[in-house]
Amino acid sequence: MTNYTTVKVSKRYQIAVPALARQLLNIKSGDRLLVDIQDGIMVLIPKPDNYTEAMAGLHKEVWQGLGVQNYIDEERNAWAGSPKG
Repeated sequence: MTNYTTVKVSKRYQIAVPALARQLLNIKSGDRLLVDIQDGIMVLIPKPDNYTEAMAGLHKEVWQGLGVQNYIDEERNAWAGSPKG
């Protein structure tokens, strides 16, 4: 879903977050946004209250079917000449 709108930068370099963006992202007055610059594009991301909770389960599909010990063993073997425990 792509929703484009425009905002005007004020004399104090401020912008207002459009109502649709506030609704879709549940942004409230006083919330903080992270500003990320990616290839000349400014991306605003709601700052999570707790990064650990916000990232829990992120990309879990990458780890499906891979046992923890197998992963650790593969990582250890990937380091040539590293000591093995």
